[in-house]
This record gives sequence, structure tokens and C-alpha cells, in this order.
Amino acid sequence: MTLSAGADAVRQSLASFRQEREGDWKAFEALLARVEKRAPRALSEDELLSLPLLYRSALSSLSVARATSLDSALIAYLEALCLRGYFYLYGARRSLRTRIGDFFLRDWPAAIRDLWREVWVSVLLTVVGAIAGYWLVASDKRWYDAIIAPSLAGGRNPDSSAEMLRSVLYGGGDHFLSGFAAYLFTHNTQVAILAFALGFAFAVPSVLLILMNGCMLGAIFQIYAAKGLGFELGGWLSIHGTTELFAIAIAAAAGMRIGTSIAFPGELTRMAAAAKAGRTAATAMVGVAVMLLFAGLLEGIGRQTITSDLVRYSVGGGMLAFWICYFYLFRMVRHGNG
Repeated sequence: MTLSAGADAVRQSLASFRQEREGDWKAFEALLARVEKRAPRALSEDELLSLPLLYRSALSSLSVARATSLDSALIAYLEALCLRGYFYLYGARRSLRTRIGDFFLRDWPAAIRDLWREVWVSVLLTVVGAIAGYWLVASDKRWYDAIIAPSLAGGRNPDSSAEMLRSVLYGGGDHFLSGFAAYLFTHNTQVAILAFALGFAFAVPSVLLILMNGCMLGAIFQIYAAKGLGFELGGWLSIHGTTELFAIAIAAAAGMRIGTSIAFPGELTRMAAAAKAGRTAATAMVGVAVMLLFAGLLEGIGRQTITSDLVRYSVGGGMLAFWICYFYLFRMVRHGNG
């Protein structure tokens, strides 16, 4: 009789507990369902104000249920309800517009600034490769065919006449020029992707790719400079090249960050170090895709229609100044003022 009486008392206590508070739970659950499916504007002002009150009531019920060891199913229900309420009231909720704005105003520039050492190494490797390619072709023109793929050369070689080389620079969008521009953009995009993707191999492939890309640039410059057209080629390439080469440098820097993190993980495990580096590198690579899109537009439109050397250099220099200010100077000034 004593055990039966105790069980009856527990059931009565549970029934009384549910009767007193279940209305608030159901009301809270219904409001959460509405705002989760639609938006806060689906609720009236009074309903919005009642959300935190109902949340605290649910937390209080959960605390009592745990302390008195009531029905385990009821405890599980209240835990799930409180968790939903917590994520809605205190979780980070950002619209797509806000996320995109945060990426361009904060996340992407911060990732590039974090990679500044690797970016400068990539730029230096490109310069070293260009000098090496220029010197090799100048010393022996047979190096040109070893460095430049026939599909990229487009019939141009150290024996090409100045008139032929000049016609490429000022052809105004003929079939050959358009095809070459498309190929060059595709090639540089592939270099950027590979420089990032192969960085996991202790950054060695990324370094080699950047050096080879620089060698190709130097080899092309040599055959034009030998005919007195180096300045003109620089303008022709700069319209899109400052953006495209910067993007490749960033892609290689992202690959280097992952590779060096795996090679030298410090106190972290190699997997943990790679994951940490990967977050920064992935953000940078999303931005690289944006830069390559800009480069493609500049290459497909500007370089085909602008024939003035000074305007070409102005566009290319302006784009380079824009990227440097965007990644480095703008945030530095803002931080110093705020």
C-alpha cells in the first residue's frame, strides 16, 4: 500500500506540473514553429515580446523536471524545446545579403592580410621566374620552345618579325587575338587552381608552378623586348594582368599556407593545423574566383578595345592600386581611425 501510495503521489505531482505549465510550452513551441518557417515579422509585437518570457518559463520547467526526476520523456521534450529557443533567440542569424557584405568588407580582406607573407613570397617567386625566363631566352632562343607551349605561343617565336608581334598587340579583337586571350585566361585560371590544390604537398608544387608561370611571362617579354616592343606588351598585358597575376599569387599563397602548416604544425596535429590553415585559404580562394572573373571581363572587353598604351597602363595600374588599397590600406586606415 505504501509503494502504491507513493506512485500515486508521483503521478499526481507530474499531472499537476504539466497542467500548470504545459500551456506555456505549447504556446512557445507554436511561436517558434511560426518564426522558423517564416520570419519574425510573422508575429505580432506582443508575441515577439512574449518569446523571451516563454523561453525563461521553459527553462524553469526544465530545471524543476530535472531536480525532481520527473518523467524522462518530459525532460527530453523540454530540453529540445529550450535548445530550439536558445538557437533562435541567441544564435547568429544573418541574411544572405549580410553574409555577402561581411565577406567583402571583412572576411576576404582579413584572409589576404593573414596571408601577407605567403603572398609576398609568391610575388617574389613570380619576379624571379620572369627574370630567369627572360635571361634564358636571351642567352639561347631555343629555351623559348622549352618554356612556352605551342598553343600559347600562337606561332610567335624569337624569329617573328616586329610587324607580326605588333599586329597582335594592336589587332583590335581579331580572331587570333581573341583566341589567344581566352587561352591565356584559361591557362592562368588553371595555374591558380593547381597552385592552391597542390599546396598540401608541403607547398613544393605551388612554388614550382609560380616559378614556371613567371618563366613563361619572362620568355614572352624577351621576344617582344628584343624587337623594341617591351613597353607595348606590358601595357597590353597590364589591363588584366595586374588582377590576374595578383589572383594567382594569392592562390599560391593559400596553397603554401596549407602546405607549410602540414610540414610545420607546431603544437597542433598535422590534421588540426591543416584544418586551421584551410579556413583562411578557402576564404582567400573564394576571393580569387572573384578576381579572376574581374580579370576575364577586363581581358575580354578592355584589352580588345583599348589600343592606347597610356590608357592600358592606367587601367592596369588603377586595378593594382585598387586591390592593394582594398586588401591592405583601407582596413589599416579604418582601424587607425576607429
